[in-house]
Parts: sequence; structure tokens; C-alpha cells
Amino acid sequence: MLRVSVAKHDSHPPKCTRTPKKIVVGGSAKWTFGFDYTDWAFRNSPFYVNDTLVFKYKLPKDNSTHPHSVYLLPNLSSFVTCNLTKAVKVADGKQGGGKGFRFVLNKWKPYYFACGGGDGIHCGLGQMKFYVLPLLRG
Repeated sequence: MLRVSVAKHDSHPPKCTRTPKKIVVGGSAKWTFGFDYTDWAFRNSPFYVNDTLVFKYKLPKDNSTHPHSVYLLPNLSSFVTCNLTKAVKVADGKQGGGKGFRFVLNKWKPYYFACGGGDGIHCGLGQMKFYVLPLLRG
């Protein structure tokens, strides 16, 4: 399910003065197959510039599994279709263990995240994708 909110053309993003937070993606579910991350992002918004997203996931036990990863997709179209062709892998299957992989939302722009496991199957069928547009701080 894709949720989109639209602002007026000449409106400015809301500002916040709070300090940056570390947010575990998926909460207690972490980064796992079959969890609706688009819904999670919607329910846990707003996110702010300089917040840190922490991706925690189980490391692969053997070569028969499709390890999780974190990709940054270039645009909404790639996000909707789970097209990883022009995406950038920001974390591989080994970086989500322990304290997890940390990604800082350092700009005011949309960030589109997806798992590349199973050549995009985790993104498409497993709903392992979400996007955020962090708000500016005051």
C-alpha cells in the first residue's frame, strides 16, 4: 500500500527543534520479510533531518537463504516497482547484525529504501520497502 501526502505548492516544510533520534526500522520486528514497512513509516512519522535509521536484521546462516540488504532507490517509480537497477546498495547481508546498519537522513529530500534480497522479491512480495521525507529542524 502506498500512502502519499501532498502539501500546498508554496508551503514550507514544518520545522522542529528537537535533537536527532536513532530509530530502529520496523521497531521490535526489525528489518525482516513479511512486515509492512510502508505502514510502519507512516505510523512512525514524522522523521527529521539528521535522524538516524538503524536497520537490524539476521545474518544469513548459509548460502541457501536470501540475505537482507538495504538499497537506496533513486525515485518514486523505482520504489513503486521495486526496480533495483539504478539503486545504490548501502548495506549488505552482513551489516545488519549486532548494533545494525545506521543511515543518517542528512538532507531534506525523499529517501526510498528497499531490501534487495531474492533479486527484489523481498521488496515486492515481502513489503520490505518504505520511504521518508525528513522534515527540517528549527
